[in-house]
Amino acid sequence: MDASCRLVYVTTVPLSLTFPSGFLRGKVDYLREHGVEIHVVSSPGKDLDAFHLMERVPVHGVEMSRRITPFHDLIALCRLTAVLRRLRPSIVHANTPKGGLLGTIAACLACVPVRIYHMHGLPYMTASGMKRRILFMTERLSCSLAHRVFCVSLSLREVALTEGICSSDKLVVLGGHGNGVDADVRFSPARVGNEARCLARESLGIPADSIVLGFVGRVVRDKGIVELAKAWKDLRSTFPTLHLLIVGPFERQDPVPIEVERQLSSDERVHLTGQVEDPAPLYAAMDIVTLPSYREGFNNVLLEAAAMERPVIASRIPGCVDAVEDGATGFLIPPRDANLLAQAIRRYLNNADLRREHGRAGRALVLSRFREESITKAMYEEYIQLLHGRGLPFPLASAVAIAQEA
Repeated sequence: MDASCRLVYVTTVPLSLTFPSGFLRGKVDYLREHGVEIHVVSSPGKDLDAFHLMERVPVHGVEMSRRITPFHDLIALCRLTAVLRRLRPSIVHANTPKGGLLGTIAACLACVPVRIYHMHGLPYMTASGMKRRILFMTERLSCSLAHRVFCVSLSLREVALTEGICSSDKLVVLGGHGNGVDADVRFSPARVGNEARCLARESLGIPADSIVLGFVGRVVRDKGIVELAKAWKDLRSTFPTLHLLIVGPFERQDPVPIEVERQLSSDERVHLTGQVEDPAPLYAAMDIVTLPSYREGFNNVLLEAAAMERPVIASRIPGCVDAVEDGATGFLIPPRDANLLAQAIRRYLNNADLRREHGRAGRALVLSRFREESITKAMYEEYIQLLHGRGLPFPLASAVAIAQEA
């Protein structure tokens, strides 16, 4: 039996690795200690290099576009297949729609024995016409080529079943809930306390007595930034101590309208940080967190905010309904409705006790259902099961890992 197994992790853009809620956050050390040799394939660039330095994982650059680009996709497929044939992994774990499609096809061509597609969301849900049909068919193809499909939430699994994207015997929600965060250390209000809150506000020029409404994520149309800007415009004059803190990069794919970007950039009470390495102090600086997204698979921002005892307002859509208990840890509102978003924010602005009550309940929910280590362990156990089912050598945990689990 081999002492280790080689896993190739494929994702379209390396930002999904280095972003604070990156796909492999908190998992690399555990898998390495349990005998898994990890390689990562993603588009080349500074984020991929940063991940290599941060996690000490071999990386392989293959340019992959998130858009539908048949010619470039064919080139990417050939290069990805060549990488897999050279590495000869036991498992390919492919992520994101494009990475999932190219990864599962390349794994088939390279005769990789175990193929996994990790479904993080379904872009076709907000598309229309021919684009919607193409995106739908690519999801079905990725699922059909995979031996197992991991869903990041129960509600996403339900959509995949209902829409006929994948058969039930392949769909797995890791740990029963699909996602997790480090609520004990990284997103712990006991560790990131009032001092961090004060320092973060001071660095941003936010007065200590202000109420801060926060957003964390990619600043794109699909995340509901247009509705957030409208709600902010409605609230800012009524609540003169209210500030808006937006943490995340503006992206040119699915960009927000230029007038919305200008509105946010020119407002002295709107604070744009861009991408940050550690968002925990910024959560501490916030009083309310909102995610008015149009579609999600499961957004870890909701868990991170809840772990930091912040109440959350999110869209009532698959991927958000798993993380928010409406009226207990936050509020769920219909997507694309700026008026109802403003109403939900106003309820919190007028009731500090309710903010604290929902924040404490949110942290309790995370601690009971969404621990990061349980998701990582479940993923490792799926690897073992899939390898064993094909009569393949599976990784052996190191003595250190065995002692820790004992």
